[in-house]
Amino acid sequence: MFVLPTRAHAASSGLAHACRAGRRQLATGRPKTTKKPEPAEKTEPAARPFTGYFDAVRDIMQMPATTADTSIPARRVTAEYCSTHFTKAPRNVSMLTRDFISDSLYNPAYGYFSKQALIFSPARAYDFGGFRDSADMLATVGRQYAAMERELDDVRSIPRQLWHTPTELLRPWYGRSVARHIVRQHKEDCAMRGSDDPLVIYEMGGGTGTLMTDILGYLRDCEPAILAQTQYNVIEISSKLARSQRSRQLANVRVINKSMLEWNELVDRPCFFVAMEVIDNFAHDVVRYDYDTGAPMQAVVRVYDDGEMEELYEPVADELICDYLDARAKLPGAPYRSPALPSAAYRRMRRRLPLAPNLTRREFIPTQAFQLCRVLRDWFPRHRLVLSDFYRLPDTVPDAVDAPVVQTRFDGSMVACDTYLVQPGWFDIFFPTNFELLQRIYDAVCGSQSHVCSQRDFATRNAELQHTRTRSGENPMLDFYENNKFLLS
Repeated sequence: MFVLPTRAHAASSGLAHACRAGRRQLATGRPKTTKKPEPAEKTEPAARPFTGYFDAVRDIMQMPATTADTSIPARRVTAEYCSTHFTKAPRNVSMLTRDFISDSLYNPAYGYFSKQALIFSPARAYDFGGFRDSADMLATVGRQYAAMERELDDVRSIPRQLWHTPTELLRPWYGRSVARHIVRQHKEDCAMRGSDDPLVIYEMGGGTGTLMTDILGYLRDCEPAILAQTQYNVIEISSKLARSQRSRQLANVRVINKSMLEWNELVDRPCFFVAMEVIDNFAHDVVRYDYDTGAPMQAVVRVYDDGEMEELYEPVADELICDYLDARAKLPGAPYRSPALPSAAYRRMRRRLPLAPNLTRREFIPTQAFQLCRVLRDWFPRHRLVLSDFYRLPDTVPDAVDAPVVQTRFDGSMVACDTYLVQPGWFDIFFPTNFELLQRIYDAVCGSQSHVCSQRDFATRNAELQHTRTRSGENPMLDFYENNKFLLS
C-alpha cells in the first residue's frame, strides 16, 4: 500500500511548444526566463541498475504523515453513482481509478468540463497567407489567447482554463481535410457495393460544432449531391456543448446528448464514426504487477474524511479490466508485454534488496477506449472509423506507463502535477494514446483492418494545402500538431 503525495510543480509551456506539443492550455503573463537551447535530437540516458528501487525507497522516506481518520469506513462508488448523488466531491468513499478520473472530469456538478474548461475558438478563421511565417501566426494566436484569458479573469470568480484543438486553430481547412477523406472513402465504398447509399456520419464529442460545420461546408461547396443525402449525428456528453451545437441550426443534423459509452441503439447501415481529440480524456484504470508472480493488481482510490487521497491495490476483479487484459493477452501476432513488468530474472534479483517494493510501477490501461471498441462492434457493425488524437505529450505523471498529463491554471500560468490524485474538477487529466496498441485492440474487437498514419501524412493526402501556406512557405497544417496520429478503418 502506497500513499501518493500530491506535489505540484510549475510547467513551462510557451505558445509554440503548446501548439506543436498538442492540446495544452497556453500560459501567458509570466516573467521571461532564459532557457538553454535544446539539442536537435534528445537521447534517453542509459538506465542505471536499480534506479527504480532507489527512487521507491526515497519516495517512501519522503511520504507525509496523514491526518485522516482511517477508521471511518469507505463506501465503494462509481462515477455514475457520483453524478446522480453528489453535488460536491465526495469523501469517505473508494472507487476504481477510471471512476475517479471520469468523475473528476465529467461530474455535472463539479467536473472539470462542466466547471472550468472552455474551448479557444478564434472569432474568424485565420488568413494563413497573411502571416509571414508560422512564428507570426503563433504570435497572433498568443495575443488572442492572452486577451481571452484576461477577459475570463475579469468576469469570473474562478480561473477558467482554455484549451485548443487543430479543429479550431486550423479551421475550416482541418475539418475540410476530414471531409475529403470521408467523401473519397464513401465514393469507393458505394462503387464497391454498387449502391448509392446516403452519407451517414456520427461524430463523438463535437465540441462547439466547428468540425461539423466545416465538414458540411465542404459538402455544400464541393459535393452538393452528397450533401442532399447526408445525415449528420453528434453524440455529445455535455449538455452545455449540445446546446451550442443545436444553436447552429444546420440542416440534416441531429444532436444526441448522451455518453457514447452508454449507446444502445443499433445503427445497421454503412456509416462513418468520427472522434477527433476526444479519447485523450477517456478515463484509464491503473494496474501494477506483483513482483513474485507477475499477477496484475487493480488500483482503488480511497478518499478520506479530510479529503486526502490514497491509492490502494487489490487483485483484479473488475470485469472491464479483466476483459481488457484478457483481450490484450490474446492479440494475434507478437505477444504484448507490458513495459511495467520487468523480466523474471530482474524481479528475482530485486526481491532480495531491503525495502524492495512488492509491486511494479504503474501502468495506465485504456479501459474506456476498449469499451468504445466494443460499443462500435455491437451497435455500429458497418462503420468506418476516423479517429485522431495525441500519441505523445510532455509533462506526464512520472514513472508510469502511458501516464496522463494533469494540469491546471494558476495565476496566469499552467501548473503540471506529478499525480492524478488531485481535487476533482480543478484539473484537466488527459492521456497520450498508444496508437499501435489501440489499432491491434480495435482490429481484434471489431474484426477490422485499420491503419495508423501521422498528422502530416493525413494532411498531405487530404488537405487543401494551398490555403494554409504562409508567405515563407511554411505550412501550419503540416507543421503543427506533430504529435497527432490518425486511426482509420
